Amino acid sequence: MAKRFIPLSEVCEILDISSAQAYALVRTGDLPAIKVGGRGQWRVETAELEAYIQRMYARTAELVRSGELGDE
Repeated sequence: MAKRFIPLSEVCEILDISSAQAYALVRTGDLPAIKVGGRGQWRVETAELEAYIQRMYARTAELVRSGELGDE
């Protein structure tokens, strides 16, 4: 059975980003998450992570179509 929620550390691994970047995604609301447990550890629902990834694909495709995607 697949896990429903994953810690931010796994989000970091999946997206290959730093913990500060993952926390910023949660803090801004770009990536919905919940705090659980007595120490308030962040958890992201795997469906929400997948939805975020799909939104980023769509956003990137729009930038490519509009010619706004600069060389990085």
